[in-house]
Amino acid sequence: MATLRIAVAQVNCVVGDLDHNAALILDAARRAAEQGADLLLTPELALCGYPPEDLLLRPDFHRTCARVLARIAAEAPPALAVLVGHPHAVTAHADLAAARSDNAANHPLNGARIHNAASLIRGGRVEATYFKMRLPNYEVFDEERYFDAGSEPLVIDVAGVKVGVNICADVWEAGAPEAAAAAGAQVLAVLNASPWHMNKPVTREQVVADRIAATGVPVVYCNLVGGQDELVFDGASFALDRAARLVWRAPHCREHLALVEYRDGDLAPQALPAARPLEQDCYEALVLGVRDYLGKNGFKSALIGLSGGVDSALTLCVAVDALGADRVRAVMMPSPYTAQMSLDDSRALVRNLGVQYDEVSIAPAMQTFEHMLKPLFRDAAADTTEENVQARARMIVLMALSNKTGAIVLTTGNKSEMAVGYSTLYGDLAGGFAVIKDIYKTFVYRLCAWRNSQRHDIPDNILTRAPSAELRPNQTDQDSLPPYETLDAIIQAYMERDESPREIIAAGFAENDVKRVIGLLKRNEYKRRQAPPGVRVTERGFGKDWRYPITNRYRDED
Repeated sequence: MATLRIAVAQVNCVVGDLDHNAALILDAARRAAEQGADLLLTPELALCGYPPEDLLLRPDFHRTCARVLARIAAEAPPALAVLVGHPHAVTAHADLAAARSDNAANHPLNGARIHNAASLIRGGRVEATYFKMRLPNYEVFDEERYFDAGSEPLVIDVAGVKVGVNICADVWEAGAPEAAAAAGAQVLAVLNASPWHMNKPVTREQVVADRIAATGVPVVYCNLVGGQDELVFDGASFALDRAARLVWRAPHCREHLALVEYRDGDLAPQALPAARPLEQDCYEALVLGVRDYLGKNGFKSALIGLSGGVDSALTLCVAVDALGADRVRAVMMPSPYTAQMSLDDSRALVRNLGVQYDEVSIAPAMQTFEHMLKPLFRDAAADTTEENVQARARMIVLMALSNKTGAIVLTTGNKSEMAVGYSTLYGDLAGGFAVIKDIYKTFVYRLCAWRNSQRHDIPDNILTRAPSAELRPNQTDQDSLPPYETLDAIIQAYMERDESPREIIAAGFAENDVKRVIGLLKRNEYKRRQAPPGVRVTERGFGKDWRYPITNRYRDED
């Protein structure tokens, strides 16, 4: 019985950098050939990176993709079969354009059909091309905006084995895998750009197991790795045999090339990595997201405002682990309300991490603004206005340093604060990248505990004291919010699971808490729209997959 050696290239592509991505693919092809592979599998749209978004609307982009694909074919080892993910434009004839909608026919590509494709390269040429059948248009995906769906299976012969080709969402529902099996596939090769969120790897393996149960065909699943704006692709490529048993898994959040062998009618098992805690996977996703956002956008260093609290401590640790201590600078900006403990804890944290550290008092700025604004405010009582002035004074310091040094400001707000608007426009909400914007406050503490289990850098005081913005005397977050365990549960139920207030109250939460939290969430959409992008780690983050109108009078059912 034939033996097939499949190399899986879990690579970190850069959207739009076709030469870089081609070099990654060719390097993987050469190494795979040296290791005796018969077939190399690359991720979905590896040629251009995922998601290319409106680059797909540019005719010149497609011409460049076609040229680079031809170059890969010419330079790849001729005896190796290579499956490359790429966009594919099919020039429309008059009858084809007429069959499309008016919008498509008037598209900048003049009615051409655009496909999410995978091409088989062998012997110096493109031998066959498969078009993705299922186009996801939910969560962070928007593929129906750009692509036309394919309808025909592709089964290729490599080393005497019939290999079916699918792309990502093809395996998330019935249809495409069954078509490949009906066309004779003995093993299914799947190209993927599946972004990570908590517990996503388990879901992936389950949906693939469902397809195997329907077809009896084992699956090799190659996933993209790397950060792209708010998305993190975790790799974690895997293979399931004909009984849907896990026989191989690639590392989480790093590039990897490995061989999976098909022999005796099934995939051969390999040693599997040890189980990992969720906190470790999430922390490493944050690190990868920060490293790639800065690296792929040309930022050399990062700047973080410390508060002595848990959020800025976690953000600083992630930045140091992503970039190195020599590329991170922390600034503590105390006010008259800043506790000595906050100063002491911040100093201990930066000593432990070894980063450059500055202290700049904002008291003079507060006095100056009070003097400037007093004639305008007349006899109005002090309120959150004065608190917001403090946050904005701090951001002036950070942005001035950013402008002088070229360092990007990493903001420190978490998802709980983002949901209810506990952040200041042009203050702590301002910056270039929001590292923990999709991390609930309760999970912030869990991540800090895991990070300290690896190296105890975060002072215990930071993790045990009551959280406070320290914008007025003796202030704590819980002065005006429910306990974070309650707050986070309500946000998650309403925002991630679309439960109504009535359902959340029925689950045991106090009516006043539910209505207050949901009211805050709705009122602060305008703030979230002005927040910087940040790493998405939950099933629904405030970003590509949260598209609520700012002007919105809908009232939830009672």
